[in-house]
Amino acid sequence: MIYEKDRAANAALLTLIVLQIVMLSALYAGVPPHPPTATPLFGIAPFIGAALSAACAAILLGATETKAGICLTLLAALLASVSFGPQKYADAQFPLIWPAVLVGQGAILTLVVLAYRSVRLKPRQLC
Repeated sequence: MIYEKDRAANAALLTLIVLQIVMLSALYAGVPPHPPTATPLFGIAPFIGAALSAACAAILLGATETKAGICLTLLAALLASVSFGPQKYADAQFPLIWPAVLVGQGAILTLVVLAYRSVRLKPRQLC
């Protein structure tokens, strides 16, 4: 069930989903600028897949309405921050990727604020 009260959170999650699908598509197509294929810790494609999965699951479970939804919302935001976090300002490709970085950061900030407000305003309902 998709919760009606989660419209803003769902919009932010869908924003991250679209941005990450575009990144993954650019990686597979080899269209610059695209993310590197791997990092010292993990491959980028599986990482983006995990980030997409967390965002989709958050939407389905109620991004700010259920405990599991909030946890997945925050996980999706955390995973997206690897691709769109403030460290990207120092990236050599920033002049080419700044629109995605700024939009991604806006979506991440929105999710964190909405999750915080949800927990703060109705802590007992989430138990």
